[in-house]
Amino acid sequence: MIERHIAYQALTSRDTRFDGVFFVGVTSTGIYCRPVCPVKPPREENCLFFASASAAEKASFRPCLRCRPELAPGNAPLDHAHRVAGRVIQCIDESLSNGHTSLESVARHFAISLRQLRRIVQSELGVSPLELKQTRRLLLAKQLLTETRLPVTEIAFASGFASLRLFNDVFRTRYRMPPSHLRRLAAQDKTSPLNNETSTLLLSYRPPYDWQAMLEFLRARMIQGVEYVDSDSYARTVQIGSHHGWLHVSHNQAKNALNVRFSHSLSPVLPAMLQRLRNLFDLSAQPQAIYAHLVQDPLLQASLEKNPGLRVPGAFDGFEMVVRAILGQQVTVKAATTLGCRFADAFGNPCQTPLPQLNRLSPQAERLCTASVDDIARLGIVSARTKSILALAAACQHGGLRLEAGAPPDQLMAQLRALPGIGPWTASYIAMRALRWPDAFPAEDIAIRNNLGNVSSKQAGELSQRWRPWRSYAVLHIWKNLSQVPKKRTK
Repeated sequence: MIERHIAYQALTSRDTRFDGVFFVGVTSTGIYCRPVCPVKPPREENCLFFASASAAEKASFRPCLRCRPELAPGNAPLDHAHRVAGRVIQCIDESLSNGHTSLESVARHFAISLRQLRRIVQSELGVSPLELKQTRRLLLAKQLLTETRLPVTEIAFASGFASLRLFNDVFRTRYRMPPSHLRRLAAQDKTSPLNNETSTLLLSYRPPYDWQAMLEFLRARMIQGVEYVDSDSYARTVQIGSHHGWLHVSHNQAKNALNVRFSHSLSPVLPAMLQRLRNLFDLSAQPQAIYAHLVQDPLLQASLEKNPGLRVPGAFDGFEMVVRAILGQQVTVKAATTLGCRFADAFGNPCQTPLPQLNRLSPQAERLCTASVDDIARLGIVSARTKSILALAAACQHGGLRLEAGAPPDQLMAQLRALPGIGPWTASYIAMRALRWPDAFPAEDIAIRNNLGNVSSKQAGELSQRWRPWRSYAVLHIWKNLSQVPKKRTK
């Protein structure tokens, strides 16, 4: 429920903490905006407030061309209903690329009926799954028309429309203008260079964002040939289905966004690619809410004041991240990274890119299913880790294990622990990164236990209870800044 007066105060103050939390429909203009829109705020009696862009469009409001609602950051998953709605959004984004929306599989993941799933989406987002899909593909098309020089036909298909004619009809009906109108506006933008091989899009976040801390974390775990991290950017090769290419991400602090440059070979899978980037860089987090809760604990207070924009690095490719986590068991980060690079070099397919540092695709589960224990062991990977990786590949390829953001954490962690060589620490670490679970806590982690004063796993778990539901973020602060905690501290 959106408190009207509070929402209007946030609108008039353009408080960035509310960006993406709600949208405002202006009855006098028929347009809906983000609460950070730069135009003069409307009168309160002319405002209607909505929990999602889809709900605003269902009420016949058109998106603002100034603040561009398609750039609003998403909501962090806080409870079961939010996770279900978030998983539906991810499923729909994937379907825009492959044409299949498997709501049934989402319902099975959460052990609910299809009817319950539809009710949750209607309650959380104010629209049906079909209406949600329509809005998301229209907003993606609008962003591509505005920010890129991709041909309109490519944009239509990349956004999930079956034909150019359908795209034109739906766009004109919903937005009361033809797609060519936005394309003409984009053509007038002299800052958007013409490039026949790449395009650049913006992905927004709620400030503050500690970009350097994110790069520092990813650089220490970089898989050479697959990823490249320098002092101010991240780049990697990409394989989604049968499509592969590369991308480059840099920080645009002035716009509270990331610049994403991608090869046009990835245009057919753009929705899935962008969602993966949001997961990797934790762009849907609500740092103000996280800070307000964690800063109440004196143990974390100094770290939060020093790094208020610390995010939890996610995973672009769940299988890749889990293999890396298995290789990291009981060894240093540097040693695990060395093994990860050998592994990618042995089992990743070659890939040509204009960046000399990127020349290999990340190994896929399908490829590992044809490998033997000896194939992996000869890389210097111990037998237990080798068997664990092979079991993981088989489970992903044939056993229904889906390593993706929004999956039910308890259920998937149980599936992971059932595999040989994956214990509680690995399962919790995977939940924190690959599943984007904000309340994961690897209590067995030796660095966490040492930084909390040489406590036991049980004591670390007890200490963590006061950080719920943001324990994943507490973990990042413990790893980064809590190295001087008194040794005997247990409470």
